[in-house]
Amino acid sequence: MLRGAGAAGCHRVGEVRIRRVVELEAAGGTRFLLPDATREAVREIDWLRPHFADAEGNLILSIHSWLLDTPSGRVVVDTGLGNDKQREIPLWNARSGPYLEELTSAGFAPGDIDLVINTHLHVDHVGWNTRWRDGAWTPTFPSARYLLGRVEWEHWSRRPEPQYRQVIDDSVRPVVEAGLADLFEMDQRLTPEISAEPTTGHSIGHVSLWIESAGERALVSGDFLHHPAQAARPEWCSTADHDRDQAIATRRRMLARLADEGVAVFGMHFGEPCRVLRDGDAFRLEPTTSSESALTGSDRRTSD
Repeated sequence: MLRGAGAAGCHRVGEVRIRRVVELEAAGGTRFLLPDATREAVREIDWLRPHFADAEGNLILSIHSWLLDTPSGRVVVDTGLGNDKQREIPLWNARSGPYLEELTSAGFAPGDIDLVINTHLHVDHVGWNTRWRDGAWTPTFPSARYLLGRVEWEHWSRRPEPQYRQVIDDSVRPVVEAGLADLFEMDQRLTPEISAEPTTGHSIGHVSLWIESAGERALVSGDFLHHPAQAARPEWCSTADHDRDQAIATRRRMLARLADEGVAVFGMHFGEPCRVLRDGDAFRLEPTTSSESALTGSDRRTSD
């Protein structure tokens, strides 16, 4: 199964309205992303079907942005793959999808965006930071400030390997050189409604984003949880993880916190916001519904 871009339903966290724009969605093998998630192993996790896996044991995966309409501005969280970019993975290479048209139809025209936040600087999270215009990579959102994690930028901008340098040069460096980028610390409040929390392991400076409004809360996970299958099997790691042991520890810590606080999680590679529930020694995810007026528990915190 393969689907192109599209806009999903609206969710609310307090006064923040949240929509998803899908760049790519597919069900297939997981050798590249989660090599331990074989079809046989996935079929053993019954609750993954039908929302997160198909009957054959293929994981359903998505690349998308979350669009946040907040009292303090319009925000895009992570920007997918982008068009016209040379990538090693064939499905990601030289794309020509209707992402911007879908973004506009969801009420988020590129010129209306106030803020772009990248949870980390991997290839599938920064692509639409820029687009090809007049012979150069130019910022897609010309009126926006781009928030880049300081640790991420300092790490990836210095990597010499061609596959990493290319992503930085076509999708990140142009917004820095245009004077549109601000570097943030991993534990920083970014707007009145959004704050960052370090969730390292997948990437050296990876953050998740807390959304807080009118006493309600939710979390945009980034990639500490690539897929709900990792709730049942927290030890399943991505081939792209920077530090496998740290990734597992972060995943267990954050899943426990989300389950205990009753807070919904918005993932970057699965489509619906979900509640996290304890399931023996592990966890399971349960999709919320678009019609819910609030997706979060009360504004309470636990100490780490």
